[in-house]
Amino acid sequence: MRDSFRAGKQKMKLGIKPAAETVGLTLESLGRQVCQAFYGEEAQRIQRGRDLGGPGVGEGLGQSGRARPRIPPGGGAELADGDRIAAGGDMSEAITAIPRNDSVERHRATYQDVLDAPPHRVAEVVDGVLHTNPRPAMRHAHASSSLGTKIGGPFHHDEGGPGGWWIIDEPELHLGEDILVPDLAGWRRERMPVFPDAPYATLAPDWVCEVLSPSTRKLDLHGKRAAYGREQVGHLWLVDPADRTLEAFELCEGEWVLIATAQDDAPVRIRPFDAVTFSLGALWPPKVAPAE
Repeated sequence: MRDSFRAGKQKMKLGIKPAAETVGLTLESLGRQVCQAFYGEEAQRIQRGRDLGGPGVGEGLGQSGRARPRIPPGGGAELADGDRIAAGGDMSEAITAIPRNDSVERHRATYQDVLDAPPHRVAEVVDGVLHTNPRPAMRHAHASSSLGTKIGGPFHHDEGGPGGWWIIDEPELHLGEDILVPDLAGWRRERMPVFPDAPYATLAPDWVCEVLSPSTRKLDLHGKRAAYGREQVGHLWLVDPADRTLEAFELCEGEWVLIATAQDDAPVRIRPFDAVTFSLGALWPPKVAPAE
């Protein structure tokens, strides 16, 4: 992008005078003749990459300096010289770039856009762009709620585990200008000793889980994952119900590092919840044999 204050090259604005019209000269014909006078008559069309072009034959205006437009038999006209002109042009300065107006910028979505979104959609803002997606489908919801149960019992409710966490389903996170809604998020109680009484959280969680679906996969893997890394979320789990897989990442020096994977019914004992073990199969609904 170049600025719009550079001086442009000279351009000619062609026009037809009444005298030219009477002898059958048209503006279209004149324009074609001027182009041919500058670049020559195209002798052959040749494919060059994505463009069509070819060598020209003829003397350009840069060499002849003057040209007489071709008209039907009966007369001629020059592109200059006052009274004899039948067709001519005015020289002016051409633009060099599309003018840019810095006062007109792309609208950056805000919390108001989230509030104005349809209530049956999940609204998020990533890098100033509003994203709305349908509510999770049943298989997606089963994986998310089952994982919340497996982790929430021992870590949120102190049932057979060390406790010390807040494990929350679909919390709304306001992290800088981004507004994110992960499927699950967890905060160590040492960082959040008092659970907030607010419509959203501004403290980045220590762990998030995204359950991938066709409508959210791209946003989860790119925009949201980058935002979690920027906000120093320590752990990110990605659950894929279609492939029946779990991938666990840990943030190391600003980069996401894959630390564990699990599939189907494999046992799961992964940081930061490695104090307990559970079967990944609990996240998938049981397969029902078709009725005979």
